Amino acid sequence: MKTVFLCEGESSFRWVYSTDTIKRVRNITDAEDKVYTKADVMAEPQLFSDTEYIFSTWGMPVFTTDEIKAVFPALKCVFYGAGSVQGFAVPFLECGVKVFSAWAANGVPVAEFTVAQIILANKGFFAASRHMSVGDVSDACSTAAKYPGNFGGKVGIIGVGMIGKMVIRMLREYRLKCVVYDKFLPEDGAAELGVSKCSLEELFAECDVVSNHLANNPQTKGVLTGELFAKMKPYATFINTGRGAQVVEDELCDVLRDRPDITVLLDVTDPEPPVKDSPFYALSNCILTPHIAGSKGNEVHRMSEYMIDEFCRYISGEPCLYEVTLKMLETMA
Repeated sequence: MKTVFLCEGESSFRWVYSTDTIKRVRNITDAEDKVYTKADVMAEPQLFSDTEYIFSTWGMPVFTTDEIKAVFPALKCVFYGAGSVQGFAVPFLECGVKVFSAWAANGVPVAEFTVAQIILANKGFFAASRHMSVGDVSDACSTAAKYPGNFGGKVGIIGVGMIGKMVIRMLREYRLKCVVYDKFLPEDGAAELGVSKCSLEELFAECDVVSNHLANNPQTKGVLTGELFAKMKPYATFINTGRGAQVVEDELCDVLRDRPDITVLLDVTDPEPPVKDSPFYALSNCILTPHIAGSKGNEVHRMSEYMIDEFCRYISGEPCLYEVTLKMLETMA
């Protein structure tokens, strides 16, 4: 048994890996049409001693280094048809197993979702619709008039990883000016993207829209404070498709109460969803969505296709595109 489908939820696996995609894997490997769980592996470890390749997605089991060495001594690669590998990858990498992630595929809908919200935010869509939806036509029109539109507006991108870069490139069609905060982005990298770097304080104070794409790690927890949100321009918008823990949420709520002119669009919170009595539910200038920026519906098939293509590159000896290293995990979501 050299290739295995491994996931704690079979329905999750078969959602991401369509019937056609699974057939494609089976046509080029010896994979069975069975999705194994960690319990299956640990119950009969001898069946997996020759496993070289694992395909998985959301629900990838967590193994310790000792378990990996004992159960998967021949394992070469894990192909993860989803985004972040932070929850499981380190022990595999420490055992010398290559880990590949469909983070780029999962990033496409996040970037598309973010750009759509930026364009609507600059038109005053979210604030004006609150008035228009209850028949306050005059207030809706006067509110919309306070927004800059999408020619020459200023957008701040926090975190210029893969998704941040996608957003910047997609926004070029709109003649918007982008400034960025990313301490890991070199000046020549910023120049190549056509953006300028600035501090977080400057970014919040100067931009019409601020969009968060910071990596999810201990260093970024709580970095977006109430002090920063209080600096936002009149009628500015904050978008979070990164992680909720990066925002000091009680301080954000205080600012939203004091600043009804600003709007926040939160696709992620901490916890997720917000607790039942969260102030977010009562704030009219806070718009919540249930973590829908990432791959949904048929978009998930893109992730598994990326991993099959990556597998084909690997076994053919071609350069791979989506390998994740221990070093990369320091800055990846």
